[in-house]
Amino acid sequence: MTYETIKVERDGPLMTITLNRPDRLNAMPPQMADEIGAAFYDLGDARAVLITGEGKGFCSGADLSARSTGEKGGSHKALQNHYNPAISQVLRAPVPVICAVNGPAAGVGCSLALAGDFVLAGKKAYFLQAFVNIGLVPDGGSTWLLTRAIGRARATRMMMLGEKIGAEQAEDWGLVYKAVDDDALMDEARALAQKLANGPTLALATMKANINLSMDGSLQQVLVAEAEGQRLAGASDDAKEGGMAFLEKRKAEFKGA
Repeated sequence: MTYETIKVERDGPLMTITLNRPDRLNAMPPQMADEIGAAFYDLGDARAVLITGEGKGFCSGADLSARSTGEKGGSHKALQNHYNPAISQVLRAPVPVICAVNGPAAGVGCSLALAGDFVLAGKKAYFLQAFVNIGLVPDGGSTWLLTRAIGRARATRMMMLGEKIGAEQAEDWGLVYKAVDDDALMDEARALAQKLANGPTLALATMKANINLSMDGSLQQVLVAEAEGQRLAGASDDAKEGGMAFLEKRKAEFKGA
């Protein structure tokens, strides 16, 4: 597939998606949301995905000029038909997703970043929900993602006061995995992404699904899912390799099968 608003590169088992509208701080029009979803639909042999932004920003939010069609309910339709499906694709992806936030992550850009399993942020990056300043409400899953990541009080602060949260504060709050020096961001993100891409893919996918289930499901549902996941993972070639590597006191070489 040919992409116009993102770049997709493959390096062995790692797929990298770069939001590619640097002149607009990678503001996301509906087309970009669709292309992100398409890239996740076409994972192929990828066993991990790294998402970042071209230039000085990760994603400054939805592209309002592209989103405002003048039609009543246009924003609602854009969310339902474009932005929400893209965020859902990232959250449900059967592989680990690493987001390298290299600048502003605002609005739906914040949602996209937080949909990753690991979020690394350059120290000049920040996270912002500024909808209150224009009389709108957070969207793209931000309410769900923020409240579960940092709790009700801090999520309320971000959304109702529209405050910027810097990378180091985000790490302190548990909003991101790690804040790193800006010039080290991509090296650290790629190293982590490659490590996950070379991990036991089925086990990682099952962990991700069970973590998502634990956010809303009951203990009994999670217990059942864990047991079923253990059954499936235990029958994989990677589990056999892991067992042999443990017995032979060597590093396991997982193949993703």
